[in-house]
Amino acid sequence: MTSLRFSASRRLAAALAASIFMFPAAVMAETTAAANGVSYASKGLVAVGRIPASQRDKFGETFGSGSGMAIDVTSWKKEGDGYRGSLWLLPDRGYNVEGTADYNARINKIDVTLMPATGGDVAADKQQTGVQATLADTLLLTDEQGKNMTGLDPEAGTRPASGTTPVLPFASTGKVSLDAEAAVRLADGSFLISDEYGPYIYHFSADGKMISATQPPKALLPMRKGEINFSSNNVGEGGKKPDPKDPETGRQNNQGLEGMSLTPDGKYLIAVLQSATRQDGGDSSSTRDHTRALVYDASDVDHLKLVHEYVVPLPKFEGKDKKLVAAQSEILALSDKAFLMLARDSNNGQGMKGDTSVYRRIELVDLSGATDIAGGEFDDVKPVAPKGVLDSTIKPAALHDFIDLNDAKDLARFGLHNGAPNDKNNLSEKWEAMSIASVLDASAPDDYFLFVANDNDFLTQDGFQVGKSYKAEGDADVDTMFQVFRVTLPGVAKR
Repeated sequence: MTSLRFSASRRLAAALAASIFMFPAAVMAETTAAANGVSYASKGLVAVGRIPASQRDKFGETFGSGSGMAIDVTSWKKEGDGYRGSLWLLPDRGYNVEGTADYNARINKIDVTLMPATGGDVAADKQQTGVQATLADTLLLTDEQGKNMTGLDPEAGTRPASGTTPVLPFASTGKVSLDAEAAVRLADGSFLISDEYGPYIYHFSADGKMISATQPPKALLPMRKGEINFSSNNVGEGGKKPDPKDPETGRQNNQGLEGMSLTPDGKYLIAVLQSATRQDGGDSSSTRDHTRALVYDASDVDHLKLVHEYVVPLPKFEGKDKKLVAAQSEILALSDKAFLMLARDSNNGQGMKGDTSVYRRIELVDLSGATDIAGGEFDDVKPVAPKGVLDSTIKPAALHDFIDLNDAKDLARFGLHNGAPNDKNNLSEKWEAMSIASVLDASAPDDYFLFVANDNDFLTQDGFQVGKSYKAEGDADVDTMFQVFRVTLPGVAKR
């Protein structure tokens, strides 16, 4: 991995000085990285905000936060020194400890105001109020027949293919199972939502009804004993566990299409598997680092056409006694040749036993020199990286460090930290959502606010879901949190 971590570009800083906040020099440090001949810059964290862990949605159930996020750019406006707009925040399959629950799939609309910090120290009473987020609506997601979709493990098998719709993950309740992970909001108000169970890409209408489903190449489909089996080995009480517990090929359990984004010109949809397929080293936490980026022609979102596919190396970090892989949690497309990728470690942060994260970063991924494997033998049964060793004929994408979410100085300005004490100001484990909104500055047309949100896993001491009250284990009470960075992203204004 080529490292550009914390490299400062004085020339870029000088060129942009007139268009940025009037930050004191101590706060002006930029991080830069380049992909496909284009330089990108981050000017650091400018705002933080929260939604309480006890928040209930429109249906009276505990609010689930950011597995995916899509800002409604048509609503985004500058008001004085601040901004106002709305975004859509996608929860995953609901609160679960032992097995999964019959949580109806949904997406939440959030009204937000942003007051970015303008330099120096941030007053204590303003450190975590720069983003004010209010729940405005909750939209249930249904299948094409209008039946609610569920977070339950699809241990009942598959719903047969019908017309142009492929076989779908099917729960014992007779509902299609959905473990939603990423969201794209289209110009007509409809949504593309990626799934962990499939791993599929679904198109939903603006009122939440499924329009179509896209099945990935065979290499990504979870196969057990020669058949598609979508179970993630998280069956509910009395459910039938899959045999074997892990797929033999295809996506690993709970490692589906975690990241998805539309390119700025709207022509392509990029979806990335959370980590390597089983046959590509995804059967081990230390060898699962060769994941895949699927690039679809998005001219007809109901008939997505795979046009490119690349191997993306995931970052590695030092574990207690071996190197581990930081699985990716979300992407943001900058073009059809570059995207930002949020990658992180696991089991560390507020609400977890471990308090200190080793790796939480946004990487810049450059596809321009990578080998295109779309439609070839690697999309069938031939592994691209058996036992984690990449096939010698393949050149992977290039990774460049861009933003460190664990940066102590940035966090401290906003009353946050990484590590002990493991309190509400320690970053939570799962940061899984990204979206951007323009700074709306004519002198800086390439500047954006990059919103990053966590997935709080519905962890609260005042929970209610699927007709039952609950308290998360270990006194966990994890707010939904937003971090906002100011970034320079040349070329994205084509959106």
